[in-house]
Amino acid sequence: MKFALAAGERIEAFAGGRGACPSCHGEVIAKCGSYRIPHWAHRGIRDCDSWSEPETEWHRTWKNQFPAEFQEYIQHDESGERHIADVRTNHGLVLEFQHSHLDPHERTARERFYKNMLWIVDGTRLQRDYPRFLKGKEEFRRIADGHYLLSFPDECFPKMWLGSSVPVIFDFRGGGVVDPSDPFKGTLWCLLPGRAEEKAVVIGISPEQFVSVAPTRSRLIEVEQTLANVSQVLREQRAQQEYQRLAGLRQRAGFSPRRSRRF
Repeated sequence: MKFALAAGERIEAFAGGRGACPSCHGEVIAKCGSYRIPHWAHRGIRDCDSWSEPETEWHRTWKNQFPAEFQEYIQHDESGERHIADVRTNHGLVLEFQHSHLDPHERTARERFYKNMLWIVDGTRLQRDYPRFLKGKEEFRRIADGHYLLSFPDECFPKMWLGSSVPVIFDFRGGGVVDPSDPFKGTLWCLLPGRAEEKAVVIGISPEQFVSVAPTRSRLIEVEQTLANVSQVLREQRAQQEYQRLAGLRQRAGFSPRRSRRF
């Protein structure tokens, strides 16, 4: 937990600090040190949010890309259940940053609870993930600017994310400096839920563009409209290919259009 309440204000952890949890109002104490990210922890009990996880530097860096008032937003549903979203913009879009392995049942529960959300996944957690992505990317078929089709997403992305009902963005940069000669690693790759003509749709977006655009929209990507647009492009391409095929057959058969009679 990055923020606690003290004297009615949200404050970050400092050595020897004490405060109250913004969600349950229980006592929290500051955990600081040379080898840990400063954070607040509940005193004597486990975190009141069952979805809470230890934060990595990657996680905290992503949070800090957004205004403090967007971070650690306490969201309730109709039943009174509450959870702390990593980031929720003032347009209602929830961003969840995920480094560690996530049980599919919990992933589904979070998506059902937050509804209007997307995942940003640390693609460097397992060493094999980026090499697999690079190999799978060879099968990308460009359909529009920054939009690609992929027939076998399981050969490109971790299987645990393929069944997500919301967009999943993979960040392969890690915490280090990205080699400028590797533009693929410096790009965020968004796998959309659903399919267009039985193909997965992947969108490439720069981190700067994402941070700039995400706070300005209620949805980063209109998934249904995007899939519909891609499907329409594919149908038009097939129609054009069929027209060219028939034209080629006619030409090989020696068919030529009838010329109008001249007077």
